Amino acid sequence: MSEHDFHVHGPHDHALEHAAHGGLDAFSGRLAVVTAILATVGSIFSYMGGATQSNAAMYKNDAAIRKTEAANQWAYYQSKSSKQNLSELAIEVVPEAKKPFYLDEARRYKAEKAEIQAKAERLEAESIVFDERSNEQIHEHHRWAQATTVLQISIAMAAIALLTKRKWLLYGVYGLGGVGALLGAVAWWHF
Repeated sequence: MSEHDFHVHGPHDHALEHAAHGGLDAFSGRLAVVTAILATVGSIFSYMGGATQSNAAMYKNDAAIRKTEAANQWAYYQSKSSKQNLSELAIEVVPEAKKPFYLDEARRYKAEKAEIQAKAERLEAESIVFDERSNEQIHEHHRWAQATTVLQISIAMAAIALLTKRKWLLYGVYGLGGVGALLGAVAWWHF
């Protein structure tokens, strides 16, 4: 613009000019740094919460798979048991010459059942372990989520403190930030 033109600066232009020449007061500067730290820590907590939630789902899926495999083994066990029962019944009703065959069959089914039972019980035990791991991860996820939520509230309070210039709100930001960090530590140490 030329020297002779009339130009009016808007409030936004004035604020930008003021900020460019060091116009931020100590209160605003401190609040900006604290907010950036809270947002960074909150992002880390959010990531950890998502990771534990994903782990919990994976462990729960593994538990369901093992439980299904165990159920399949128990069904297989039942079929062998039925065949063993039929062979034992056949021993009583077949001619003497065929009895050794059915006696061997009954013994074979009995031996197979023992192996199947051991495998089914192992799969059930694995399912329980995966369920426990899933529950631990869900508990940890809740701690991370609590920590993230408190930090988000702290960040929102920082915005209100900046707008209202109330120093007591700044102490609230510090307090909630500390509570959020404490909850994050609780999650980190798996309490």
